Amino acid sequence: MRCIASARIVLFAACAAIAGEAAAGVKVSEKTRSYEIAGNTGAALLAAMDHRGPKHGFLTRAIAQTRYSVSWTIEWGETRTSCRVKSINGKLDITYTYPSANGLPPGLERRWSRFLAGVKKHEKAHGDMARQMTRAVEKSASKFVAHNDPGCRKSRREVKERMTAIYAEYEARQIKFDAREHRDGGRVEGLIEALAGR
Repeated sequence: MRCIASARIVLFAACAAIAGEAAAGVKVSEKTRSYEIAGNTGAALLAAMDHRGPKHGFLTRAIAQTRYSVSWTIEWGETRTSCRVKSINGKLDITYTYPSANGLPPGLERRWSRFLAGVKKHEKAHGDMARQMTRAVEKSASKFVAHNDPGCRKSRREVKERMTAIYAEYEARQIKFDAREHRDGGRVEGLIEALAGR
């Protein structure tokens, strides 16, 4: 259930001769994938997820996963005295991967439904943080203006550095959230124990 986040800076820039107010927008696309598992007990389902779940690192697998990537198109406005972000538009692609199990015995089906609901809540929180990250980037960049920067060279570098810092801040939040959820006695352990019937 750990998040693998691939936040990358992809900037497409164009210069405009007339500077105006920064117009912004982020388009979000969400996809859901699933992988099939089978088992007649909670322990069997957990073992199947451990065997078939999405890769997390080199040797381990996760129960579920949230992946995202983001790209930006920035239009610059330049005058003789200033350089500003005229418009910024982003594209955030989020992909959730969840386990899928069918034909379970009635008692196990109820536990599975509760387990999967908890897993989805966890992964959606990762997706929400990715959305918050893009809003923070959008807000920071849309207000950017600099003086005495012919060709907007310094401005482009400064905006990219701001984006990188925001990405790092939100990636740290993602990691902290996972550490809290996955710790001993945490929410994820509770979900696993309930599914196993402990």
